[in-house]
Amino acid sequence: MKRILLASAAVFLGTAVSAQAADMAAKAPYLKAPILTVYNWTGFYIGVNAGVGIGRDRTTHNFNGDSLYIAPQGGFGGGQIGYNWQTDSILGPLVYGVEADIQGAGLSGGGATVAPGAVPSTVYSQKNDWFGTVRGRVGIATGPVLSYFTGGYAYGNVKSTITEAGVTAFSNNRTQGGWTIGSGVEAALGGNWTGKIEYLYLNLGNKSDAFGPGTQVTNTEIRENLFRVGLNYRIGGTNAGYIAPVAANWTGWYLGGNIGSGTGRDRSSLTGLGANEQFNLAPDGINGGVQAGYNWQAANWVYGVEADIQASSQKDNKTVVGLGLAAYEQKLPWFGTVRGRIGYSVGSTLFYATGGHAYGGVKTKITALGTTNSLSKTQDGYAVGGGIETPFKLLGLFGPQWTSKTEYLYVDLGRSTDLVGTTGFTSSTKVSEHIFRTGLNYHFNSPIVAKY
Repeated sequence: MKRILLASAAVFLGTAVSAQAADMAAKAPYLKAPILTVYNWTGFYIGVNAGVGIGRDRTTHNFNGDSLYIAPQGGFGGGQIGYNWQTDSILGPLVYGVEADIQGAGLSGGGATVAPGAVPSTVYSQKNDWFGTVRGRVGIATGPVLSYFTGGYAYGNVKSTITEAGVTAFSNNRTQGGWTIGSGVEAALGGNWTGKIEYLYLNLGNKSDAFGPGTQVTNTEIRENLFRVGLNYRIGGTNAGYIAPVAANWTGWYLGGNIGSGTGRDRSSLTGLGANEQFNLAPDGINGGVQAGYNWQAANWVYGVEADIQASSQKDNKTVVGLGLAAYEQKLPWFGTVRGRIGYSVGSTLFYATGGHAYGGVKTKITALGTTNSLSKTQDGYAVGGGIETPFKLLGLFGPQWTSKTEYLYVDLGRSTDLVGTTGFTSSTKVSEHIFRTGLNYHFNSPIVAKY
């Protein structure tokens, strides 16, 4: 009897185990697939962009002996299309490609009026209403984040007008070609969508024009600084199912350094002794410094405060007005900001806007009527901008607490009006700077973890 019972129990247990195994096998197909976290940049893309541009177009004129910066400024927007290839390298995944874009623009204003007393006034104006580029791109991918350099061919429409004593003496509307170079950061937003922030420097060449009585000659250098954000949609490829990982942890203190470039568009005047000169000072150069801050986080939203201090080589020593009798040299040797930041974390990428107080030193040297006068003061105002911050890995040299950021800032340090020694002239300048910079941050609290 025991043998019969044991045999029956064995059969029952075997049947139960087999049934359970069969049940488990039947449920297996209903398990959710793992989230795709591998990102590949290969493929076509198309997108749109918008931004702000500022010209630094130096013009010399043999009629009055002046050297002036015409600085058209305004917004622009357009579209781009391109293709990327991704391959491996000793630095990590290497991405290279080609991109073309076309832009409608409203870069205008920022001209100059020179009116030295009895001599008829001369008014300069310039406008850029469209431009485009065809460029190569090469960069290093850190998963869904691409940091890149770009450069190639540029072209655009330039409208120039010179009016003397209220009569149009010269007007020109032409397309000019040249070259462009820049850099940027592009990051995945989910699915096939990516967002980017980018700086481009456009050089559209030098042009000389002869016109009017006495064969007047002007020579103009066409140089544009462009700051823009963009949105791209990847066509095909392997990223249609890409879902950004959960938001990284940004809470805590951080400390870092940065380096970049700056260009000024400082609307200025020199008045007195019958003169009323209206023109631009345009200091440009390299900026570098340190920053420190603290972030708080609620779900994907990140907000915080940041302070930075910068040394700068920005300088303009080529502006001459007043029939060539008043030469300027202006420098921005240092500046700093104290700003709030608010952003949204898409996986390990933080997209943010920033704004707050700005301050800086402004040094201006004016040589007029055989006398050199130096003005030096600290001015303050405001700063606004935005950027992208991402985990930073290079050859495994940096740990999970390191991030890199790419940022644009507009800095306005207000207007200053001063007597120019005992010359009888009064000089006035409104200082405004466009800054594009890249930095590294070290986070002291919980690490920023890249989950890809």
